[in-house]
Amino acid sequence: MSRELTFKEYHEEALSTSICPENMDVIYPMIGLSGETGEVAEKIKKVFRDKCGNFTNEDKWEIIKELGDCLWYINKMAADLGYTLNDVAVAGLNKCYKRRAEGTLHGEGDNR
Repeated sequence: MSRELTFKEYHEEALSTSICPENMDVIYPMIGLSGETGEVAEKIKKVFRDKCGNFTNEDKWEIIKELGDCLWYINKMAADLGYTLNDVAVAGLNKCYKRRAEGTLHGEGDNR
């Protein structure tokens, strides 16, 4: 599938594929996201273990597919909290802009 999507289009289309269990809002996508980020890490680990860090186009595409799964769960969790993927993107950028302005892009802690 090769097409351009806005965050709004993705948000709505992804939610139309949701079959999450009842009474598992936020928790179900959080568990799913944890699993999917592990799959991303595992694929990257194997490229370094087996190919000295040389990513083939196939390796890259397999990672992209797993990142797509991560995005799905992020979108679902945002929706469960009453937000959209656009809200997530804007909040993340605003956090980075604030840190850059304050000279705290490096460092530790959530509220730096």
